[in-house]
Amino acid sequence: MVNVSALEQINQILHILFVFLPFLWALGTLPPPDALLFWTMEQVLQFGLGGSSMSTRLRLLVMFVVSAGTAVTSYFIPSSLGVALFLTGLGFLLSLNLGSIGFVLIHSANRHHVEAKPQTLPRSFKKHMLWKECLFYVVMLALALLETGILHHFVRFSQTAKGRSQTIVGYVLMVLLVILWILREIQGVYIFGIFRNPFYPKDAQTVSAFLEKQTKLMTVGAVRRILLTLVSPFAVVAFLSLDSSLQGLHSVSVSIGFTRAFRMVWQNTENALLETVAVSAVPLFISTADSWWDTRLNTGIRLLLVGILRDRLIQFVSKLQFAVTVLVTSWTEKKQRRKTTTALCVLNVVFSPLVLLFIVFSSLLSSPLLPLFTLPVFLVGFPRPVQSWPGAVGNTACVCADTVFYHQMVPRLSAALQTAMAAGSLGILVPGSHYLGRFQDRLIWIMILECGYTYCCINIKGLELQETSCHTAEAQRVDEVFEDAFEKSYRNVCSLNEHFANILTPCTVLPVKLYSDARSVLSGIIDCHENVKEFKGDLVKVLVWVLVQYCSKRPRRKESVHQTGEEGQAPPVPLAADASPCPRSSEDTSSLKSGTSADWSSDDIFDDEPAIEKGKVGKDQSKALPDAKLPIPGSIESRRVSDGAVGSLAEDRLFQAVMFAYPAVDKGKQEDLACIPLVEFTCAHSHLLSLPAEWRSSHMPHSRLKEMRSLFPEDWYQFVLKQLECFHSEEKASDILEEIVKDRVLQDFYVQIVMTCYYTFFEIDSVIPSPGYLMRVYSDALPWSVALNWLRERPELHQLAVKAFRYTLKLMIDKASLGPIQDFKELINYLKEYESDWYIGLVSEEKWRGAILQEKPYLFSLGYDPNMGVYTGRVLTLQELLFQVGKLNAEAVRGQWANLSWELLYATNDDEERYSIQAHPLLLRNLTVQAADPPLGYPIYSSKPLHIRLH
Repeated sequence: MVNVSALEQINQILHILFVFLPFLWALGTLPPPDALLFWTMEQVLQFGLGGSSMSTRLRLLVMFVVSAGTAVTSYFIPSSLGVALFLTGLGFLLSLNLGSIGFVLIHSANRHHVEAKPQTLPRSFKKHMLWKECLFYVVMLALALLETGILHHFVRFSQTAKGRSQTIVGYVLMVLLVILWILREIQGVYIFGIFRNPFYPKDAQTVSAFLEKQTKLMTVGAVRRILLTLVSPFAVVAFLSLDSSLQGLHSVSVSIGFTRAFRMVWQNTENALLETVAVSAVPLFISTADSWWDTRLNTGIRLLLVGILRDRLIQFVSKLQFAVTVLVTSWTEKKQRRKTTTALCVLNVVFSPLVLLFIVFSSLLSSPLLPLFTLPVFLVGFPRPVQSWPGAVGNTACVCADTVFYHQMVPRLSAALQTAMAAGSLGILVPGSHYLGRFQDRLIWIMILECGYTYCCINIKGLELQETSCHTAEAQRVDEVFEDAFEKSYRNVCSLNEHFANILTPCTVLPVKLYSDARSVLSGIIDCHENVKEFKGDLVKVLVWVLVQYCSKRPRRKESVHQTGEEGQAPPVPLAADASPCPRSSEDTSSLKSGTSADWSSDDIFDDEPAIEKGKVGKDQSKALPDAKLPIPGSIESRRVSDGAVGSLAEDRLFQAVMFAYPAVDKGKQEDLACIPLVEFTCAHSHLLSLPAEWRSSHMPHSRLKEMRSLFPEDWYQFVLKQLECFHSEEKASDILEEIVKDRVLQDFYVQIVMTCYYTFFEIDSVIPSPGYLMRVYSDALPWSVALNWLRERPELHQLAVKAFRYTLKLMIDKASLGPIQDFKELINYLKEYESDWYIGLVSEEKWRGAILQEKPYLFSLGYDPNMGVYTGRVLTLQELLFQVGKLNAEAVRGQWANLSWELLYATNDDEERYSIQAHPLLLRNLTVQAADPPLGYPIYSSKPLHIRLH
C-alpha cells in the first residue's frame, strides 16, 4: 500500500473525532440529517444563487433545482449577450411568486371552458393576480431585457466609456440607497430603534386621528415603493450590464456570480442595492489597480462575498446583543438571579474571548446561539433552516374556543400588513424576521417565510388569551413598550427608546377591523327586584314580537288543513283555549306541582349558583295511560263543527296529541286542558301570520291560561302588527293590517302560544326569579316540566322562545344602563337592532363562533365568575382599531427556540414549571416558547403561508 503513514494519521484523527461525536450530539451541535440537508440547500440558494428561503420544503427543492439549472445553463451559452439576457429574464421570473401566478392562470383557463364559480378560489386569491398585474410583469420583463441588450451592445467596443458609465451608475446607486434609507426610517416610530422619529404621528390613540396624521407618511411610502420597485432594479441591472466581466469568455465563477447578481436585483432589491453600492465604493478606498480584489475576482463573486459578509455581520450584531441581554438581565433582574449567577457572570467575563469565538462561529454557520436553559452559558446550536421546525407551516395548533378571534382578524390583518410592508414601516423584509402584534388580550406572532419581487409570504400565529402569571407579566411589559412608543407624548424632538435592551422594538400601528372585548359586572342590575319585575313584563312583549316576525317571514301559503272553507271565506282554524267547549273538572288540576321534577327543588331554582339541568324524569311520568278517559284534543267529540269536516279529521296532524309525562288520573276525573275545536279566521289574510299547525296543541291547563291571559299586552300586539312591512307588494297594506289586527281568533292563537312559552319559563308568576335562575334559563337549562317537554318537541318554537328570553335579558341590561324605554317605537328599534346587528347567546355555542366569522357587529354573552361570585356580561364590538406591531430580535427568538428544542429533545426536561419557560420581561421568554410549533410550543392558531402583494 502507498502512503500508509497518511492513512494512519487519518485513522488516529477519526478515532479522536468519533470519541467527541456523542459529546457534540449531547450539546446539540450535530444537526439531524434532514435539517442539515435543507439548511445546505437554503444557504446555497440564498447566497450562491440569489434566491430566498421558501415557505415549504417542496418549493425549496423545486426552486433549488431550477436555480442551479439556470447557473449551469448559463455556463454553456456561448454568446455574452445571450448570457446577459438569459440571466436577466430568468432572474426576474424566478423572483416572482410563480405558484400563485400558475394557480390563477390555470383557474382562468378552466373558467373559459368549464363554468366555475368564483367562490372556488381561496380567499387569499380572490383579489390576487388580476390581469393588470400580469401585464405589469410582462412590461417589466420586456423593459429589463431591452435595457440589458442595449447597454451590453453599445458599450461593447468602448472599454473607457463602459468604465466611466459604470462609475456614473454607481454614484446614482449611492444616491438611491441614501434616499431609500431615509424614506424607510421615517416610516417607523424609531430611527435605528433608538431615536424617536419626529415625523411619526404623536399620541394618536384613535383610528381617525392616526390616519389623518399619517397621510404625509403614506405619500412618502408610495414614493419609496416606486423607487424600490421601478427605479432601483433597472439601475442595478444597468450597473451589471456595463460590467466588463460579461464581455469576455465566461467561467464557472462568472456564471455563479452573475446568476446570483441578476437574481438578487429582483429577489431582494434593497440588499442588492446595498451590496452593489459597497462593491462600487471599494475602488474609492483602494488606490492600487492591481489589488487582489480587482485582479482575481469578478463583479459577481465580489457581490457574493459582500452579501455573505453583510448577512454574517448582521447576525453577529444580533447574537451579541442577545448574549449581552441574557448576561446582564441574569444579574439585574431579581427574579432571574440565582445562586450561581455571580459565578456565571464572572466566568463569562473571564472567558469573554471564548464567548466571542462561539458567537463568531455561530454567525459563520448561520446557526442559533443557544443559551443553556436560558442562562448565560452559551453553546452553538446545530444549523437549521429558517422555519426552525420540521413539518408544513400552519398544519398544527392547539385549537380552543379563542381560536376564532384569530380566524376573523387574520384576513384583515394581512391587508393592513400589505400597506405597512409596502411603505417600509416594518423595515427591510428578510426571511426569518419575526414581529409581535398586540391588541387588548390578543398577541399575534408574525414570521416572514420568503420574499420576492412585489410579494412576501408570512405565517401568522395567535397566542393564548388566558391569563397565566407568566403570560400576564410579559404581556404587561409588551404593553409598556408599545405605550411608551405610541401613546406617550414627548416634548423633546428626538427622544430615546427607554426599552432599547428589550428584544422588542416598536415599528408602527395598523388600523385593523377586529373585535374589541369588553367585560362588565352585572351586580345591581340582574339582581335588582325592580329590574326583574319589568323583565317578566318585557318577556311577554318580546315573545310576541319574535313570533310575529317569524310568522311574517314564513312562506306565504295556506295550511292544507285550512282549505276546507268555501272560496272567499276565511279558512277554519282551531279556536283559542278560552272558547273551548270541553268539559271542565270541578276543581283545578294542579299540573304545576305534578309537572315539576323532583331533581329541581324550589331551593335549587332560586339559588344564586347556576347549575346544569339534570333532566331526570320519574318512572310514572314516562308512561301513557290508555285507560284514562280524557277528552283528547282532536277527537270526534271535541272537533265536530260541521258534518263536512269530520271525514278528514282523523288524518289531520293538527289534532294529533301526544300525552307524554302526565301523572296518573283517577277514573272519572278529567284534566282541565285547553281543547281547540275548529273555527274560522274573521280576516281572509290572517293565514299570512298564522302560527304553524304543530304549535297549536297546548299542554297548559285551561284555568292557568285563563288566569295568565291578563298578562298578554293587546295594545303591544296590535302595534307590532301595524309595524309589519311584509305586505309592501300588496295594495292597501295598511287596510290589510287593520283587518288582521281585528281578527280575535288569530290573537287568541298568539295568546295561547305566548303564554305557554311564558308558563314554561315562569310557572309561578308571583315569585321573582333569582339571578341564578335567569342564568339557567339564558343557558337553556330550564327545570323539567310538562310544558318544557311540549316546547322541546317543537324545536323551532323552542329556539324562538330562548332567543326571546335572551333578547329580554339584554334589554333589561340596556334599560338599566341607558335609561327606561319611552314608547313602543323605541322598544321596536331595540329589538330590530338585536335582530340585525347582534348575536346574543353563549360563548360555548357553535353559533357564537359562526357569528364572529360572519363579522356580526356586536355579540353579547352572559356569564358567571365563580371566583368573584358575580354575574358578568361580555360584549364584542367589531370596529376599526389600532393594532400595534413591533420587530423582535430574530437571533434571540432562534436562540430560545434552539434551547427549547435542546431541552425537550436532548435533555428531556418536560417539567411544566421549568425555569426556562418562566416569565422574562426583556427576553419575552414565555411568549417565545408559546410561539414555537406544537408539540414544543402551544399557539392556539397558526395560518397557512399567506402571500401578500407589495405593490
